[in-house]
Amino acid sequence: MTLFYCAKCGTALTGDLVALPVVPDVDDPDRGRDKKTGRARSTVPLGRYAIDPDPWGAPFVVAAASRRRARSSGRELLRAGTGVTVSAGWRDSFVVHPDDVLPHLEPFTLGDNWLGCCGPTGGHGPNLACLCGSRLATWAADCMGPNELHLDRVRVYAWHQGGPADGH
Repeated sequence: MTLFYCAKCGTALTGDLVALPVVPDVDDPDRGRDKKTGRARSTVPLGRYAIDPDPWGAPFVVAAASRRRARSSGRELLRAGTGVTVSAGWRDSFVVHPDDVLPHLEPFTLGDNWLGCCGPTGGHGPNLACLCGSRLATWAADCMGPNELHLDRVRVYAWHQGGPADGH
């Protein structure tokens, strides 16, 4: 069992979570969408977490024409005038179910980091902060993509019963 804490103030951000060996694939992000919000079901099940070894989130760079889509997790975005872009963001983020942390975080909406018609896209950097103000999470939950919440491993630390979780 692992708990996640804010590295700035030490506030617990989750209850006990169980590690998954990999971030689950989203084979059909439209299957199981909430009829009211348009959001997909969470990539990671409630009470679980996974470490994403791939780049995730902002900034984005133009993708090579031959690049194939990775799992549907916000790695690619279509931007006007640039074509398909891929993430050049942080690696090894902790991916958690949104309901495991949202009660402990607040939206950080300075600028345009909460864009999307049905929820945040996650394409403009961290959009959730600890109550102490540390911007430590990016939530992607718009109707156009997956429903994932990534914790920044620089601003969050994991602790399990045997001591700090190294994540690898």
